[in-house]
Amino acid sequence: MFQASLLDDTDESGPRPLDLARRTRLAHGAWVDVLPGWIPGADALFERLESSVPWRAERRRMYDRVVDVPRLLSFYDEDDALPDPVLDEAKAALNGHYAAELGEPFRTAGLCLYRDGRDSVAWHGDRIGRGSTEDTMVAILSVGTPRSLLLRPRGGGRTIRHELGHGDLIVMGGSCQRTWEHAIPKSTRVTGPRISIQFRPRGVR
Repeated sequence: MFQASLLDDTDESGPRPLDLARRTRLAHGAWVDVLPGWIPGADALFERLESSVPWRAERRRMYDRVVDVPRLLSFYDEDDALPDPVLDEAKAALNGHYAAELGEPFRTAGLCLYRDGRDSVAWHGDRIGRGSTEDTMVAILSVGTPRSLLLRPRGGGRTIRHELGHGDLIVMGGSCQRTWEHAIPKSTRVTGPRISIQFRPRGVR
């Protein structure tokens, strides 16, 4: 069951200014911007998305067997209407702030519903899209129960942890998709659901 944050601002006046984000430079030309509480009214947004998005379960081949993907998914291509006006506002704000640095707009939105601490995503980076050869950005908005997003250099190194939920934003930029990996590990402490919304440019997967 989702438990709302007592600190969530219910004034849905739009995203906070992105120039408040804190940038951390990582190795190999990668960086992350983090802005806690970027979206006011994030708990109400979570409840709308949980009930209105056409969530689907997927199965994928892992080595010699087919397994359930441990989260629910939904994808919105660049010509698809997003499921909530707040996501349109968020994408517009990201495009306005990062236009000069990114050189192109964010176009797609992938949504993941982590139902509880048993849902997760393994270590990964961008290995099949343009991010495997080019610098790019992926912006992730998290609503619902906070979960740990872990980052580590590809090939090994110190792990960096960010607790993201209740409207927090993280933007992974530079070489991050090809020189670093990220994951949402399983957790025995987390019982509530979380939704992540990943905004990407065209051809970045």
